[in-house]
Amino acid sequence: MGLTALFHVFSNGAKMILFREGVSRWLLLWLGIPAVIGVIVGARLTVRFDERMLSLLLGALLVCMGVLLLIRSQWKLKATRGNAVWGGAVSGAIAGLAGTGGAVRGVTLAAFGLSKNAFVSTSAWIDMGVDLSRSVVYASQGFMSAGVLAYLPAMAVASFGGSWIGKQLLVRIPQESFRKIVLGLVVAMGAISIWRAWPPAA
Repeated sequence: MGLTALFHVFSNGAKMILFREGVSRWLLLWLGIPAVIGVIVGARLTVRFDERMLSLLLGALLVCMGVLLLIRSQWKLKATRGNAVWGGAVSGAIAGLAGTGGAVRGVTLAAFGLSKNAFVSTSAWIDMGVDLSRSVVYASQGFMSAGVLAYLPAMAVASFGGSWIGKQLLVRIPQESFRKIVLGLVVAMGAISIWRAWPPAA
């Protein structure tokens, strides 16, 4: 968990630099603050729950939610303050417990009809607050070993390089296709979570 959190911090920093335009300050307030509170609570609870079971539940939730939204393309969350608050809190809590809540946050952000750049930039700012918060909690619980910190230089290079490639690809994606791609990634992330947490065959 410590390594994942630090990698996300570097990745978010790269996206904040590369995608500077169009940050939604309204969503930073109403989605971002609940997300930070949620991740602190979730990270504190990690020692009380089975990580594998949490990953299975999260994966199943993401696959079901993503497939439903792809099939019912006309349906989406309403762009309300309440949905922003709940989406932030739930995604933050999941990030603290299972290590990743970006997919839930992505579905919530998709409801607000942001442009591609604004979507990535706003998400990166919120994610930075979430990942910094859980990194501090994980460190206090002993997840940040010297072995984890040794990967910092490589993570910095990989994060910036990956984000730069992502920005070049994003320019070529039509705005109308962006929501489908986001939901497709939600389904993929859910499937990966299930595959990684599935108990090995006897």
